[in-house]
Amino acid sequence: MHFNGLNQSQVEESRKKYGSNVIPDSEPTTFWAEFKETFKDPMIRILLAIAALMIVMFVFDYADIYEPAGTIVAVLIVAVVSAKTGVASDTKYRQLKDSTKKDQCKVYRDGVVVVIDVDDVVVGDKVLLQAGDKIPADGILVAGHLKVDNSALNGEAEECPKYAAETELQLADEITGDTFVDKHSLFRGAVLFDGEGVMDVQKVGLATMMGKMAEEMQEDEPDSPLKVKLAKLADMISRFGYIGAIVIAVLYFIYFILQAGGPAAYFSMDLAEIVKDVVEAVSLAVVIIVCAVPEGLPLMISLVLMQNTSKMLDHNVLVRKAVGIETAGSLNILFSDKTGTITKGHLEVVEFFTADGTVIPLNMMAEHKNIQQLVNLAIGKNSQSMFDAEGRVIGGNATDQALMKFLGAETFHAVENQYTADESQSFNSANKFSQAHIRELDKTFYKGAPERLLAVATRCLTADGSERPIHMESLNAKIDELANKSMRVLAFGYSNQALCENRIQEDTVIIGFVAIRDDVRPEAREAIADVQNAGIQVVMITGDRLETAVAIAKDAGLLKSEDDVALTSAKLNEMSDEEVKKIIPRTRVIARALPTDKSRMVRLCQEMNLVVGMTGDGVNDSPALKRADVGFAMGSGTEAAKEAGKIVILDDNFKSIKDAIWYGRTIYHNILKFCKFQLVINVAAVVVSAIAPFFGVEEPLKVTHLLFVNLVMDGLGAIMLGNEPAQKRYMTEKPRRRDESIVSKPMMVQIVTMGLWLTVLSFVFLKAPFVNRFFDTEAQKLSAYFVLFIWSALFNGFNVRDDRFGIFKGLNENTGFMKVFVTIILVQAFIVNAGLIPISAFGVISSMFSCVPFSLTGWCVVAVFAVTMIPVDMLRKVITEKLS
Repeated sequence: MHFNGLNQSQVEESRKKYGSNVIPDSEPTTFWAEFKETFKDPMIRILLAIAALMIVMFVFDYADIYEPAGTIVAVLIVAVVSAKTGVASDTKYRQLKDSTKKDQCKVYRDGVVVVIDVDDVVVGDKVLLQAGDKIPADGILVAGHLKVDNSALNGEAEECPKYAAETELQLADEITGDTFVDKHSLFRGAVLFDGEGVMDVQKVGLATMMGKMAEEMQEDEPDSPLKVKLAKLADMISRFGYIGAIVIAVLYFIYFILQAGGPAAYFSMDLAEIVKDVVEAVSLAVVIIVCAVPEGLPLMISLVLMQNTSKMLDHNVLVRKAVGIETAGSLNILFSDKTGTITKGHLEVVEFFTADGTVIPLNMMAEHKNIQQLVNLAIGKNSQSMFDAEGRVIGGNATDQALMKFLGAETFHAVENQYTADESQSFNSANKFSQAHIRELDKTFYKGAPERLLAVATRCLTADGSERPIHMESLNAKIDELANKSMRVLAFGYSNQALCENRIQEDTVIIGFVAIRDDVRPEAREAIADVQNAGIQVVMITGDRLETAVAIAKDAGLLKSEDDVALTSAKLNEMSDEEVKKIIPRTRVIARALPTDKSRMVRLCQEMNLVVGMTGDGVNDSPALKRADVGFAMGSGTEAAKEAGKIVILDDNFKSIKDAIWYGRTIYHNILKFCKFQLVINVAAVVVSAIAPFFGVEEPLKVTHLLFVNLVMDGLGAIMLGNEPAQKRYMTEKPRRRDESIVSKPMMVQIVTMGLWLTVLSFVFLKAPFVNRFFDTEAQKLSAYFVLFIWSALFNGFNVRDDRFGIFKGLNENTGFMKVFVTIILVQAFIVNAGLIPISAFGVISSMFSCVPFSLTGWCVVAVFAVTMIPVDMLRKVITEKLS
């Protein structure tokens, strides 16, 4: 098997004619692109509209510049933080990819075999393929015999035999599922199980199947559930603010008319006075709109997502797109790959038993020395696999490699050094066994299919090493039991006679049997149970045959009852979309799945308003990963899969997916906590600003006070509540609908109750005569009210930490809460008392916020009023709990 291959000039000519073998990456995320993306957020657009309105009023001298300037600063901070988060996530992904050595391959060039980067392969190259190699392009096998793993392309983990084409066969233009498993076609991304051969490269780069699938990744992604929810919240707040502003402005104008003695008297007034009243009413309306919009919410979400994308790396989760981590917490249904995610991704010995049915635990084999020594020889001198200098298993097929790992490097080297196989015969599909004669023992050892050895052998070894007749009935029952669990059973035996080619000697004694399987990860069972307890439906979608998939699904805890559905791709494609939708809630396994099945299931679930997660590692998974609300790409998977996914699971472990879901739910809970914290402030600010003028208090909250609320309180509130710890109870809650409103009924009750209580506190403080005795002037009392409003919001921050009564628990896990709490109090104390410092700049700060110093007694009164927020909310919780 020798080829001259192309010379350098032919390589250059081919590259010019057919193109490069490079599959271009997606363009790196840029700061500017992410920055512009922020301004598509509906909440950001509302803020910019308000800022524009305030600027117009400032130009006509009806408003201060502080509020629009502060709003624009807030928007810019959000845009910068969001952009930095997006760029940082993309950079981490690209660093991970760049740290991986580029794939290489062996090609014939100028009559010799050379090793080149896969990117340098061209049409016409003759590529030498050997066991373990990854196929670098699409083409036809022209020499040799291979067994190929096409799972990266079609999900099939089985060995697919390939044979050399007899003529100048051309690769089919229209590729179907059957083309992957035909006799001659080879595709980029597939891996060689076994054999050696030469491929004629016929398609490279974007012309390959992998390249075409990568191009399909350009379609638009669906809006994330968080974006949908925020859009609804923005719409609700807009209507609340705009309608409220119009109503209050009209009432205010009516109030002016009534004060003047009626419409006739009012409109007989000087036009300048009427215009002044209109402007005052409009100014109040603008203040109400400003109060209604939670300016800190976009900033809070940006900060929380940024903080948690870093945390998730500790859990082997690389967040490529920050919103993906929150979306993971909203999942209703998760389609999971089997191989490497639920299972370990490689064959291994999971059980050893003797022919009398005795199971010897793998960790106790050393206690049965006679059995162990014979098994070691049957494997160590009877395999095409071996250990390299670094202790890795190389050579042989997947079964041989599993047996070699069971044997262990130390034992293998001991067997190699002490014993000699003077004759051997490798496994072949006709014989279904291999054999080796050990010179030092003058015995022939067999390894092969149980039915081949048991067709000849009549005796076996017991666990203590003694011989006895084989009890075939019980042994066959045991083998059938393991076969039903999709375990591959191999038998070992020995004969005291010489090796006879293609034959097992009649005196063969059965040493024992091993069961081999790509077994379920122990941690995956627990993680699947946790995810199911969280109300998330887990569906295993795999290219394996139905029997294997069902066995694994039962072992993993996916199939539990008779109502659970396991079906094949063929059965699925016989059903209409409406019929499939009816069985989706009961579906647990889809076997022999094609890429089109995965994309179809994602689409149908999204049509049912479900939030869909999809795991995958192959190019074939990429369209579904892209289409899903959150795609979990495996760290060991193809680059196309990683490009399509929002999250990369670095250790390919279902447990890490569970952790991503848990943290996603934590993020959403923290967003809810912040919404409750901020909307209470907003409700109170709107009501107080709207009603106060009718009670003779023109501006209880100045524009600069509202600026402090919207920027300082909201921005630092994000730090207070954004790092609230993950709680186990989050994984016992039911998933939320995609279009579910952020503000639920219980949440609305809390916001309204505490907002109204803060309003009551405000008017008691502003109008009750007994409060006046603690302050010397009206200016002092209004300064104290500014402090009261902020402190009340801070104490309400404890209330929102827990839906029940554990409002002080876990503060040690969120040290930022108390730091921010104390910082805001100190900043406000500085603002109020800045005028006492004999430096003009500090006087400006004091006058900007319309604050004057007041007595220590006044501070104590403010604290007493503010702390009532906690017992009032506790009372609300008690009443709500009794009514529910």
